[in-house]
Amino acid sequence: MVPNMGTIVPVRTRGIREDYIAAIAAALRRELGGGARAIKTIMRWTGASGRTAKYWLAGDRGPEGWHLILLAKNSDEVMRVVLAMADRDLLSVSIELGAAEAALVRASAILNALRS
Repeated sequence: MVPNMGTIVPVRTRGIREDYIAAIAAALRRELGGGARAIKTIMRWTGASGRTAKYWLAGDRGPEGWHLILLAKNSDEVMRVVLAMADRDLLSVSIELGAAEAALVRASAILNALRS
């Protein structure tokens, strides 16, 4: 008789990995589209191979570790998804406020340049 070995996964965590992979893929497609240009952008952001970027974009696999951090650093959509999955949606509002503030600063600089 062979002993039963391995890790027992609790019922509540099943499906979370699949949801994560699908959510990251959807976020990447929303921000970058789904073509070769998107793959090259992901490669540039993360240093991952083209095949790996294709897997992420297609939702076959998900980024892990520092690749996820690099994606979140470069992609507002990925950052929002990560925060939403971590139940930290208020931080997402903070990111949007920061982007709005930066846009207002740029607009103000343009207006000042046009006045002179």
